[in-house]
Amino acid sequence: MQKYRTESDTQTVKHEYTSPITLPQRTLIVLCGPAGAGKSTFARKFVDLHRAQGCNPTSIVSSDYCRAMICDDETNQQVNRDTFDLFYYIIRKRLFLGCLTIADSTALQASARHILFEMAQRYQYHSCLFVFNMSLQTCLAHDQHHKRGRTVGEKVISYHLQILQQALLEIPQEGWDKIYILDEQHGDVNVEIISSS
Repeated sequence: MQKYRTESDTQTVKHEYTSPITLPQRTLIVLCGPAGAGKSTFARKFVDLHRAQGCNPTSIVSSDYCRAMICDDETNQQVNRDTFDLFYYIIRKRLFLGCLTIADSTALQASARHILFEMAQRYQYHSCLFVFNMSLQTCLAHDQHHKRGRTVGEKVISYHLQILQQALLEIPQEGWDKIYILDEQHGDVNVEIISSS
């Protein structure tokens, strides 16, 4: 199991992505990080680069999009329960059908990551977690330029970053097949999808 961790970890692999990250086609890619960290941008770029391997915009299951589908407002936190019922339902159906899937949510809570990890295990998928460890300044800059029309705001993003620090301690023990920590210096990574056959 290949993991990218912090310098203090005894099994450290430094944040130097000199070779492509290879993922099997039967992979559940989970994005984890605060609002404004660039998760959705990463997902869209990933899909654009892997059209030939069967990736489509529908490969991305976004909690924001699920929220908008329910109430026409992707920032409405009052419909979180329904939002994630739909989010997990779509992911589950995609895994059942054998589709490569990108789960785009904050996934900062261990319970949320556990649900996604268990789905990957149940459907015999490779589980890959990309953690977006970006600075407050980067997240705020992205938030200000988000197309949704309303910003998340500094208070929420600061809270997300606090939770992320705890998540970074928990994640290495959660059993993921691969974990990659992305920051401002190592946000552009080369990912290759390899055929399962």
